Amino acid sequence: MIRASSLRRRGPAALGAGLAAVLVAATACGGGDDGSASASGGGKVALTVNVFGNFGYEQLYKQFEAAHPNITITERGTGSDLSNYTPALTKNLAAGSGAGDVVALEEGIMIQFKEQAQNFVDLGQYGGNDDRSNFLPWKFAGGQSADGTKLIGLGTDVGSMGMCYRRDLFAKAGLPTDRDAVGKLWPTWDDYVTVGEQFKAKNTGAKWFDAASNTYNTILVQTAGKDPGYTYFDKSNALVIDSNPVIKQAYDRMLGMIGDGLSAGYKSFSDQWNAGFKQGTFATIACPAWMLGYIQGQAGTANKGKWDVTTAPGGGGNWGGSWLAVPTQSKHPKEAAELVRFLTSPTGQVAAFKAVNNLPSSPAALDDPALQSFTNPYFNNAPVGQIFGTGAKQLQPVYFGPKNQVVRDAVENTLLAVQQGQLKPADAWAKAVKDAQQAAK
Repeated sequence: MIRASSLRRRGPAALGAGLAAVLVAATACGGGDDGSASASGGGKVALTVNVFGNFGYEQLYKQFEAAHPNITITERGTGSDLSNYTPALTKNLAAGSGAGDVVALEEGIMIQFKEQAQNFVDLGQYGGNDDRSNFLPWKFAGGQSADGTKLIGLGTDVGSMGMCYRRDLFAKAGLPTDRDAVGKLWPTWDDYVTVGEQFKAKNTGAKWFDAASNTYNTILVQTAGKDPGYTYFDKSNALVIDSNPVIKQAYDRMLGMIGDGLSAGYKSFSDQWNAGFKQGTFATIACPAWMLGYIQGQAGTANKGKWDVTTAPGGGGNWGGSWLAVPTQSKHPKEAAELVRFLTSPTGQVAAFKAVNNLPSSPAALDDPALQSFTNPYFNNAPVGQIFGTGAKQLQPVYFGPKNQVVRDAVENTLLAVQQGQLKPADAWAKAVKDAQQAAK
């Protein structure tokens, strides 16, 4: 799952600020700027798809091109993060060119683009409303404009939660390694901390978890999903960091974990964090379905079988998930909309899951035997289809305001500062509130 600097990265290491320039400058590759004729006129059509992370669409593109010999597809942005992707997309939409024919909109930024519905094609005009039953109800609704009159996006994945762990480090600490036994160690986050303290006492040379931001966000969104249904902004888009109790509760819990010495102290998606997967410097990581592909890419073939996955403390949760949309600047909206419907179909979602473990938002795909029986050989043949698919239908959406990402970054940066010794824990919450209020202006 990818946001400005820490929410969701679903592929290789972040490309850095250069991507923004690439997406803005490469207008000849997308947004219909190549001047090619429409497919309806029998000419060649070049479609550009702008994504972040890794959506697992490579084989699907080939299938679509085989069925449409006059269409070629180019994907841009694979491996990038939202801190670069979002500003570039915002700039390209405002400029009226360069955004691509199909763009990915992640859950944390979707709300801000829903309020710019005029910049996106109404997919309902190209049959998108006929696909309603292909999606969990809240996922389909999430792709509608703020006033509900326009369908600007069709859903890709959801970020059903698990917990990934290093079997070899657990064995070194004298803990169970079987995934069912491990899951029973931590029905609650308090239990997770207790086991972490046991792990720490064994001096394995590794920390209990990777980064404060990932675990904090998992706890926050999980709790907010149960009540009140939002985090930093309420549904009227008022900043509620100092009045929504679930934020302070999650923040204080994370300060406690940092104080206990359980965090490896990394900045998520940094080079050091990436290297930690391969070097075994942390034993657990809060793990949405899409994270499996990321871990495999970073840990490499030498660590196959050392990683495993089980249930998350506290009863699941959600981290990530996206929609595909067609900007109005595309000169090929009909073909682009058809590609969106193909990629987000139940069959397309199952294929993406098998490619990179992006968990479908389609009930039919979640029930598909191909998904339910799917195991991941890299993760010790974990039944990932069952682990992540079981709770997906019970996921409750959490509301994020238009400025959620910049506020979230501000808050999580204070936790990063604490775990790196740059900010005193006693001063952290006051700074988090102040920085959040400044970011929300």
